[in-house]
Amino acid sequence: MVRRKSIGQLAKKKRLRVCGLMSGTSVDGIDTAIADISDSSAKIVAFNTFPYPAKVREAIFDIFQKQAVQINDFCHLNFVIGEVFADAVHKLCKNKNVPIDSIDLIGSHGQTIFHNPKGTKFGTKLIRSTLQIGEPSVIAHRTGITTIADFRPKDMAANGQGAPLVPYADHFLFRDNKKCRTIQNIGGIANLTYLPANCTLKDVIAFDTGPGNMVMDFLVSHMTNGKQKYDKNGKLAANGIVDKKLLNELLKNPYFKRKPPKTTGREEFGNNFTVKFLQKALKRKISNEDIIATACALTAQSIELAYRQYLPKLPDEMILCGGGYLNKTLVNMLQENLSEVKILTTDDFGINPDAKEALSFAILAYAAIKSRPNNVPGATGAEKELILGKIIPA
Repeated sequence: MVRRKSIGQLAKKKRLRVCGLMSGTSVDGIDTAIADISDSSAKIVAFNTFPYPAKVREAIFDIFQKQAVQINDFCHLNFVIGEVFADAVHKLCKNKNVPIDSIDLIGSHGQTIFHNPKGTKFGTKLIRSTLQIGEPSVIAHRTGITTIADFRPKDMAANGQGAPLVPYADHFLFRDNKKCRTIQNIGGIANLTYLPANCTLKDVIAFDTGPGNMVMDFLVSHMTNGKQKYDKNGKLAANGIVDKKLLNELLKNPYFKRKPPKTTGREEFGNNFTVKFLQKALKRKISNEDIIATACALTAQSIELAYRQYLPKLPDEMILCGGGYLNKTLVNMLQENLSEVKILTTDDFGINPDAKEALSFAILAYAAIKSRPNNVPGATGAEKELILGKIIPA
């Protein structure tokens, strides 16, 4: 048996091989990235996305959609997802011929089940809360690798919103001395990180712009009776016409007028929002393609509004990542709406756009094991810089 390094030994290593694990609001699967990270660079060694087993994905959506859940089922699912995450590490190592013993550390985001950045009163005090499952003790034990997880809660304990978390990694990977950039992630939810030229972490602005793929994915699945999970390459949207009246009505959602720092999720733009959207569309008797085109325009225009209303100035470059970068219709809408901005993807910087968020949690774990603050208070609203993540020794 290989003797694992202690936390103290890991902290002293100049370069760590870290596996980042991420599953987002779309619940597509577990993004799994192995990277060699030092203080000055991060290089991806291997990456893949492993779909959730169908029954596990169904169980996660059952929790999303039910107001009451049996506590025994919820407890069981937490450990099941831990097993699935651990399996993803083993599979990636096997498929890409990476010795699992070469991995020093795992950083796991887990699966978000509920996120309440606005907070709820407990007596006279407002308490913010969040919940990610995918038991890290299971991951650490099954892999034999020290695991850092549960990054959001400490930021929220300091009156932050617990998100966005990736700006720390964005600053690490993409800051530039001369160019102003945004990193625009389009997953289930869309979020941006604004990096002024020659910026420090204190200069970074980041927030969720609104829905990314979530609304479109729900509508496509509904319209195809589950045969399609998303609008591949944006073909359905490309064949539709945007209903501008309906779009303008959707853009009246209070979230778009809320000033950063702000985060959102399935609670705001999930099933309830999308069902109401669909009901309004059906009353207007517009075609399925027009409905998808309008949902696509909602994502594109809400991103544009965020750039024009809440950024000090438009960036020189927008760097896309997340599944939305593959939606050609969405990217075309973004380029039309923000014609002054050059649109790139993380591929242009040698980073697979699908792997970028998993890589980000590897970087967050690297910072945590080095005892370095890894939140960005200007993005989350936290009272101060903090070291996020709970460490589970192997």
